[in-house]
Amino acid sequence: MTLEEEIRAIQEEMDKTQKNKATEHHLGRLKAKMARLKDDLIKKAISSKGGTEGYSVKKSGDATVTLVGFPSVGKSTLINKLTDAHSEVGSYDFTTLDVIPGIMEYKQAKIQILDLPGLVKGASAGRGRGREVISVIRGCDLILMIIDVFNYQQLKVLEDELYDAGIRINQRPPDITITKLIKGGVTITSTVELSIDHETIKTILGEYKMHNALVNIREDITADQLIDVVRGNRVYIPAITIINKIDLVDKEHMKSFPGEALKISADMESGLDALRDEIYDRLGFINIYLKPQGEAADMDVPLIMREGSTVGDVCDRLHKDFRRKFRYARVWGDSAKHAGQRVGLDHGLEDGDVLTVIIQK
Repeated sequence: MTLEEEIRAIQEEMDKTQKNKATEHHLGRLKAKMARLKDDLIKKAISSKGGTEGYSVKKSGDATVTLVGFPSVGKSTLINKLTDAHSEVGSYDFTTLDVIPGIMEYKQAKIQILDLPGLVKGASAGRGRGREVISVIRGCDLILMIIDVFNYQQLKVLEDELYDAGIRINQRPPDITITKLIKGGVTITSTVELSIDHETIKTILGEYKMHNALVNIREDITADQLIDVVRGNRVYIPAITIINKIDLVDKEHMKSFPGEALKISADMESGLDALRDEIYDRLGFINIYLKPQGEAADMDVPLIMREGSTVGDVCDRLHKDFRRKFRYARVWGDSAKHAGQRVGLDHGLEDGDVLTVIIQK
C-alpha cells in the first residue's frame, strides 16, 4: 500500500469505529499511526523536490504576519492597502508566484506582512508549491486566514491543510513533559483528573517506540494533543479569520458568517481600521522605554517588544554583542519590585517598563 492508501484505510477504520471508553485506546493508536504517516508523506514530498522546503524570506520589523488563502481571494489587494508593498493584482488564479513582503507601520510598530501564493487542497503534501508556502507560514507570528465572501467553506480546507502541516492555530502547547528513560516502562503522573486513560497514553507512546518514559501531565488533554507533544514538530500560531469582498453581498448574506470573523472589503477599504487594530492587539506588543545610564528615559520613541520578552531579548534587539557583554540592568515599572531594581538577562518585562542596560566597556 502507498502512504496515501494507508492513510485512507486508517481514516475509514476510524470512521466506522464507535467512540466509547472501550475503543479509546484503539482510536488513540490509529490517530498516532495516521499522524506518523502524514509526517512521512510530507517528508516524501520534500525529498522528491530535491529537499527544498521554503522560499527565501528575510524577516524584518517587530513581527511577521502572513496572508493565507486560496488563489484570488484578495490577498494582493489587501497587502497593497495595508503596506508599502506592490503585489500584482489580477482576477485570475495564482497571480502571486513568489512571496511579496510589505511593512505596515501602526502605533509605532513596524509589522512585516507577507503575501504568499494561494494555498490549495493538498498543499500540506506538496501540491501547488504548498510545502514552500507552509514553511514560510510556520515561521510567522500571526496568520490572516482570508476567505472569499462567496466561498466560506474554504476556511475548513485551509484549517485542515495547516493542521496536517503541524500548524496549530489559536492554540497553545499542552502542558505535558515527556522524559525518555533507558528502562522501567512508562510512568504517568498528573496534577489533574484526565479524560484520557493511562492505557491510551501508553498505546500512543508505543506507536512511536517510546516504551520507557516518565510522562508528567499538568492539564486535561486529548489524544491529539499527546500526539503533538510526542511528534515535537508542531508550531502554535494565533490566527484571524477575515471575510473579504463584503461589498459584493447584502446584509442578509453577512448574517451567515460567525461574529468573530472580521468582515472587510480590501478593494473598497472597508473594515481595514478594525483589522489593523486586531493585528496589533493579537501580536501582543509591549512598549519598553530605554534609559541610558545617567540620562533621562526616551519616552517618545519606545522599543517595541512582544509579551513575554526578557531583558535578554531586548539586548538581542539592541546589538549582537549586548548579551555577551551584559553586566546588569535596572528596571522601573510594573515588572520591578522597586524603582530601579537591579535585574539579569532572564527578567521578564511588562508594558511601559523603563530599562537601563549596563554592558562591559
